[in-house]
Amino acid sequence: MNLYGYQELEQDLDRLRNRRLSMCELGAIGHSVLGRKIPYIQIGKGPIQLHVNAGMHANEWLNVPCLMHFVKCYVTALEEQQDWHGCLSDGWPEQVTLWVVPMLNPDGIELVQNGAEHHPFCKELLEMNGGDPDFSGWKANIRGIDLNDQFPAHFYEEARRRSVTCPGPRDYGGEHPLTEPESSALAEWTMDKKFDAVIALHSQGEEIYWNYRDYEPEFSEAWAQHLANATGYVLVKLTESDAGYKDWFIQKYGKPGFTVETGFGTNPLPVNQYTQIAAEVERLMVSTMRLLLR
Repeated sequence: MNLYGYQELEQDLDRLRNRRLSMCELGAIGHSVLGRKIPYIQIGKGPIQLHVNAGMHANEWLNVPCLMHFVKCYVTALEEQQDWHGCLSDGWPEQVTLWVVPMLNPDGIELVQNGAEHHPFCKELLEMNGGDPDFSGWKANIRGIDLNDQFPAHFYEEARRRSVTCPGPRDYGGEHPLTEPESSALAEWTMDKKFDAVIALHSQGEEIYWNYRDYEPEFSEAWAQHLANATGYVLVKLTESDAGYKDWFIQKYGKPGFTVETGFGTNPLPVNQYTQIAAEVERLMVSTMRLLLR
């Protein structure tokens, strides 16, 4: 596999759309700064609502094809009536509605993959990047706002802790929560769908973050241990970390939320980790479905 960007995602989504499956619907939660649709995939029609997202941080784009690997395998199993991981015999599509946002930050991902040389905001982007034409360290959206520091969960405390005061490649959450179209779209969509659990895929470290200031349910750590057993990742109980999507979801709803840091190395992770991470994401998702149906 080579680079997987917004164009490749659109091609995969078109293929799913053309299959016209009753258990699979596609749409958009909103638009990016540059007007790109932020797509979602809905699989299943069950009462339990599960959400997973990837591509929130631009240089963590490898999680996008890894998550799409799971989506395509699951949809194929439903289409061909294959009992993949017990999805049919356990009643996944009848019991669980899976909502997938595979790429939250398409503008940032394009910047990491293609650079700013021909970008309409080339001058501004170079200034935000300290004059460096290498954007491989860029996590933020195209306006230099870190989307996973944008959520109203002790937002201002996190901003003071980070002490980053202007837009740039990472760690600047903006002046106020949810100022960016990508983060506000995800928050509004989350409030509309009322998910029972959420997973945010990030990289790197092979770790699972499961808690937030004791707002999480009592069973969250046990669930996280199941996910760790499935993936081989380690559990980490975070302190002094706020304003992330998982943090906001746990605080607002008191339901289980997990940030899963895939892979190991320096972002963007090398594409030769795709096969391993895709298999780990598959096991992560299968384990989550089984937990929800216990």
